[in-house]
Amino acid sequence: MNLKSMSIDKLTKLRDQVDTALRSQVADERRTLEAELTKLSRLSTSESRSKGLWFGARGPVAPKYRNPQNPSETWAGRGLKPRWLAAALKAGKKLEHFSIAQTAKQPTKKAPKKVRRAKRR
Repeated sequence: MNLKSMSIDKLTKLRDQVDTALRSQVADERRTLEAELTKLSRLSTSESRSKGLWFGARGPVAPKYRNPQNPSETWAGRGLKPRWLAAALKAGKKLEHFSIAQTAKQPTKKAPKKVRRAKRR
């Protein structure tokens, strides 16, 4: 097929046919890919829920550290240290200074557990 020798009307008609064929094939391919994606997403969500791999699996964690200047700022000890804590540690403070458990109740020493021995007969 020699495109240079074709008339403008024939070239325009050919372009329209190519456009129609391309649109049809792209739509078919898109439907196929969306169907596969739907199958995969259903499979992955059901597997992750059964294995406990979804993001909320552990649940919220109680905060362990509190900013003394702003008590609404807390940190659970997970992830990056908040800026207020990093700055205070850099200034020379200790992490224990910000502990919520220590301010709520002073740590007490536990008495050692008594070991019971079986009686000999």
